[in-house]
Amino acid sequence: MAFGIKRAELQEWKARAASGEIAFLTHYWHDPRFPDYTTVTKVACLDLDRLAHWGERYGLKREWIDYREQFSHYDLLGETQQQILQAEGKLWQLERLQPR
Repeated sequence: MAFGIKRAELQEWKARAASGEIAFLTHYWHDPRFPDYTTVTKVACLDLDRLAHWGERYGLKREWIDYREQFSHYDLLGETQQQILQAEGKLWQLERLQPR
């Protein structure tokens, strides 16, 4: 279950992904399968080859893409999430969700 994002953020992520950009969306998240994680970053792109090539730079495999009818994406969690967001200059997406 996702929460902690605004409609405008979701719409911007969708628009960027649909235009062929590598789009990032970080939000609070609860999934009983992953009790140690409270956030997830979804990295999407309409161009699946571009998305897979981007993922390869970080050791992500094409088969790890969560294939959807719209907005196929990688789910980034934990240390991988933090390292990739830092490398991409988007660590602020995670930091804004941290308790102050």
